[in-house]
Amino acid sequence: MAYLDRIEACNRCDPENFLPFRAAGSTVGWVRPDFAECLDRFPDVFDCRGDEVVLQRALWTFEAASEALDRVVAALVEEGVIPRLHGERYPVTPSNRERALCTLDRAAAPHFGVRAFGQHLNGYVRHRGELLVWVARRARDKWKFPGRLDQMVAGGLPYELTLAENLVKECAEEASIPEALVLEAHPVGVVTYCQESVHGLKPDVIYTYDLELPADFIPRAHDGEVESFELWPLQRLAETLRDGEAFKPNCALVAIDFLVRHGYIDPGEPDYLAIVAGLRRPPALPVTAA
Repeated sequence: MAYLDRIEACNRCDPENFLPFRAAGSTVGWVRPDFAECLDRFPDVFDCRGDEVVLQRALWTFEAASEALDRVVAALVEEGVIPRLHGERYPVTPSNRERALCTLDRAAAPHFGVRAFGQHLNGYVRHRGELLVWVARRARDKWKFPGRLDQMVAGGLPYELTLAENLVKECAEEASIPEALVLEAHPVGVVTYCQESVHGLKPDVIYTYDLELPADFIPRAHDGEVESFELWPLQRLAETLRDGEAFKPNCALVAIDFLVRHGYIDPGEPDYLAIVAGLRRPPALPVTAA
């Protein structure tokens, strides 16, 4: 196994399996043909043309599109096509979240293949000249990837919150990090991937942060989403990433990025250029503005 395997696992996608989902002249997502057939039952909302799905022009306002998508998603949850509602609003956008055309429930995002945004924070300490990183283990009752390894803090980015507001919220909920400490976190870039999943497509963007914590700080889960935290040396982190699939897949990418940025994975590593480029790979099925 190798680091590149973790990257490839998050970028497996066959473009032939999807049709473009368009709104206001832009490609905002990608849907499977069988899901397009479900949407075809809502002709007041979608024009399903065989080779694409288009949001009806009468709905090309933020409020009208959001309300129509909510109605469709609620009906598809009732039918079991979409497993459940999540309760968080995600932007439907042809580019960045600030240019959202409308919103929909987070659980529906992969079914429509819309770009989803998240925030992951690497918490670390320095001890006797060695850098140690906090690793979280997800709760065993989590709906997705129960018991897998994760960043110290990781979560989705709801449309109604700014990045700063959401980071403070997630840090408090998942690791009980006080706001004064969170404000010291450094934004260090993004990790992107495009992954075909059982529910659809995930052309996702993760905003990444590093936070150096006091040596005596102990994270505590507040919302029940994390089972435990452990402080790991970089060697253990690197070996775990390289040799198996213990990490939640997209969290593995963020951890690999951390190792690259801190010089643990260096240019002497086989596939170094592919690893670095793969962490910010253009999606095989992009969303595009008109």
